[in-house]
Amino acid sequence: MPEISRFLGIVISMYYSDHGIPHFHVEYNNFEASISIDDIALLGGNLPPRIFGLVSEWAIENKEALLEDWKLAKEKQKLKKIKPLV
Repeated sequence: MPEISRFLGIVISMYYSDHGIPHFHVEYNNFEASISIDDIALLGGNLPPRIFGLVSEWAIENKEALLEDWKLAKEKQKLKKIKPLV
């Protein structure tokens, strides 16, 4: 699972073999979740509210880059790193 960003202990990644709507995966401590790119909604898993807020802010700022990486993943191409939340 390629890591595309990391900040404040949060790891963001995408799978090459994922199906369905465009989304990304989040890991933070013992929490894992998948989040849709289009509406930044929790698709599965669980995150603390503060962490979900930070991830949402990051995803809104980087929506175009996330969609670009989703397309690359579908084509089995190397994903691009996305700047962390500052």
